[in-house]
Amino acid sequence: MDYSVLEKSPIFQGLSAEELRQVLQKTPHHIQCYEKGEIVFRQMDEARKIGLMLEGRVKAEKTFPNGSMVNVSIRHPGDLIGPAAAFSKDGRYPCDVAALCPVTIMMINKEDVLALMQKDIRILNNFIAQISTAAYLLQQRIELFSYSGISRRAAFWLLMKKRESERDQIPVPGSMTKWATLMNVSRPSLHRELKKMESQGLILYSPKCVKIVDASGLEELLSD
Repeated sequence: MDYSVLEKSPIFQGLSAEELRQVLQKTPHHIQCYEKGEIVFRQMDEARKIGLMLEGRVKAEKTFPNGSMVNVSIRHPGDLIGPAAAFSKDGRYPCDVAALCPVTIMMINKEDVLALMQKDIRILNNFIAQISTAAYLLQQRIELFSYSGISRRAAFWLLMKKRESERDQIPVPGSMTKWATLMNVSRPSLHRELKKMESQGLILYSPKCVKIVDASGLEELLSD
């Protein structure tokens, strides 16, 4: 197995390839492949396994009783899938997780993940950090969705990233498509609103980076 992806995974941060090899040799797991469009985890199924992305991308979507759908996140190589669900009191996956392209995932049973954390305190610390970060990001997304209108959501996101980085140059998170997915809007609509905000002198927009020109103006946009 190529351990380069695992070495870069936040859950195994600080472990060498040799340490990973020794740990995983003693940990039951299996490699699962999915084609584009296949469901990896289905909403409300019992969360018995945690996935570790090795190749490809998956999308998590939450479907509500009224038929509406929210794009929750996109996972890339090195990311975990379903850790919070597996260790939650309810113990069920809250979203559908589907392959966006052919993907390869390492599947580990919940009990074996616990054993991993007991074997190495670094894995335990990394796992707790991942869960905590996910909870923080979820809180941010809830606040993001409280704003109606694409321009207000974009303004909130840009100001949030400015506070985190203390910089006015805000990189687009991966791609415009990914950014639009994070805000649960279409890519063309996001592009159109960003160009409008640029014409208002609030930002300078390029496909890979947005420069905040008028932070006060963005704050005013949120208070409208």
